[in-house]
Amino acid sequence: MNSKHLGVLIILLASIIWAIEPILAKLSFENSDFLQTSAIRAMVAALTAFLYLILTRKAPLKVPRRQLPPLLYIAMVGTLIADFMYFVALSQIPVVNAVIIGHMQTIFIIAIGFFILKTDKLTRFDYLGITLMIFSGILVTTKTLDNLLSLRIGTLGDLIVLSATIAWATSAIVMKKYLTTMDAGLITFYRFFFPALLFATYLGLTSSLFIANIYQVCIGIIIGIGTILYYEGLKRLKAAQVSGLELTAPFFAAILAYLFLDEMITPLQLIGTLLLIGGVYLLSKKEP
Repeated sequence: MNSKHLGVLIILLASIIWAIEPILAKLSFENSDFLQTSAIRAMVAALTAFLYLILTRKAPLKVPRRQLPPLLYIAMVGTLIADFMYFVALSQIPVVNAVIIGHMQTIFIIAIGFFILKTDKLTRFDYLGITLMIFSGILVTTKTLDNLLSLRIGTLGDLIVLSATIAWATSAIVMKKYLTTMDAGLITFYRFFFPALLFATYLGLTSSLFIANIYQVCIGIIIGIGTILYYEGLKRLKAAQVSGLELTAPFFAAILAYLFLDEMITPLQLIGTLLLIGGVYLLSKKEP
């Protein structure tokens, strides 16, 4: 199996994990809350990445001092803030909304790269793709034609996920800019290790440092594995290819949410999902 084919397989596996995570989180919320679930998730994910490093013997835990600031940024913004906001939103909105909005990260990566970092020039396909993805978000969050006509566009939970998505986008840019040579397991370990320390301190002070259900452990294990897979895939594929392959996650999420949570996807949300696919396809094209 060549590097590209392996990259495709890795990202597909990561996409399935992104779809499973919110399902387990919803199940965990039945006898826990988003804070305690986020904390146990971070601790187990860090432990998973640590075991991966030991078993593969790929990299020592010590990192150069110059790489600590980007690692801290990814940990604090990408995990402590963004992941926590995502879990808060999951307690308020359907899984499909959260997953699809979360996959609009591509828009913000392009926008930040163009307007702030002054890197790639936007093409006509980029503009059209971004437009389709914006309309996708509107259709997914409004859910029905009546809501759309009444301009009832989304809820507070949708807005929280959108904020988390922007934070994830900045973390992805930092990783691509400063940490591409670092081992995927090492990035994953520190991404969850620093937030886990803060979470453990808080839970210890509030006498909440315990595992409320098996779902919390499962979330930590799969998200630790999924993050390692994602970083490994980024090394083997172009960013546009990764974004396209990740679009399988909303479909998996919709099926799993229907099977385990009895959540339904509306016709308008289905159209929004198709627009999302079209948008990422256009973003992956190059000017002739």
